[in-house]
Amino acid sequence: MAILVTGGAGFLGARLVAALVDPASGAPRDARIVSIDLAPCPVDHPRVTSHVVSLPDPGLDELVTDDVRVVFHLAAVVSGQAEAEFDLGLQVNVDGTRRLLEACRHRARSPRFVFASTIAVYGGVLPPLVPDDWIVAPESSYGAGKLIAETLVVEYTRRRFVDGIVCRLPTVAIRPGRPNSAVSSFVSGIVREPLAGIDAVLPVPPDTRIWLCSPTTAVRNLVHAATVPAGALGRRPVVNLPGLSVTAAEMLDSLERLAGTEVRSRVRHEPDPRIMAIVRTWPGAFETERPLHLGFTVDADIDAVIREYMDTARQAASS
Repeated sequence: MAILVTGGAGFLGARLVAALVDPASGAPRDARIVSIDLAPCPVDHPRVTSHVVSLPDPGLDELVTDDVRVVFHLAAVVSGQAEAEFDLGLQVNVDGTRRLLEACRHRARSPRFVFASTIAVYGGVLPPLVPDDWIVAPESSYGAGKLIAETLVVEYTRRRFVDGIVCRLPTVAIRPGRPNSAVSSFVSGIVREPLAGIDAVLPVPPDTRIWLCSPTTAVRNLVHAATVPAGALGRRPVVNLPGLSVTAAEMLDSLERLAGTEVRSRVRHEPDPRIMAIVRTWPGAFETERPLHLGFTVDADIDAVIREYMDTARQAASS
């Protein structure tokens, strides 16, 4: 048996691969893990095989072998880059997804296809609490590309070419390392940089509401998505994963509680119209009855999310 992970060298993908080889995760202990990305997967484990391949590469078909039972599709061009490089965003997020679905379609057995989507598929005027069945209308190239890919996953599932589940992830924070080209990068930056003694910029109003989850919860929910019975999803294999609804100001209040006033003072507010124009279209809170009923989980509170990052950073610094 094999499990394929696209984006396996990335921030979330590498954590997913590490979880899949951890017996505590509940993943099959004998499965080989195949990572596909533009760089080698950093997880060093005898069951992990890393392939440096792009989604449009013809060699992708050979990696989707008949023994692949689960596909986790995380590889994507992120929001800011998809907006700046329209053709690349479509090539990877849409064409690459279809190529992967086609490879799965022609296997002897339809694999469970876990697609990591995004709340950026939403847009327009949204209610304070978005219902589970709210019609999506993206207002960014990233959101549009992801919605097209969602539609493909749902259609390939209807045709039984794959056993798909679309997981719309909240903003995942706090991410370590350097800022990336995602429009949501500031969500991690206003915590990560101050804790490292670096000034940071909040580019949106402090009362901007953000739907987020920790990396640990995101990975746990992706692993769980591979086990949700198709019958439990009904005719709509799309799930808005649960998250925390917090404002940027509430994040900074938490940062101050956990790290002190001096750390919080390193964040200054400088509105960025480009970022605000995209972020303002994203939902700030969702109904969560359905995903919680399906067994997905949520972080306790924003303090727990920031504390997780602080503990992880501390361990990395001491290793």
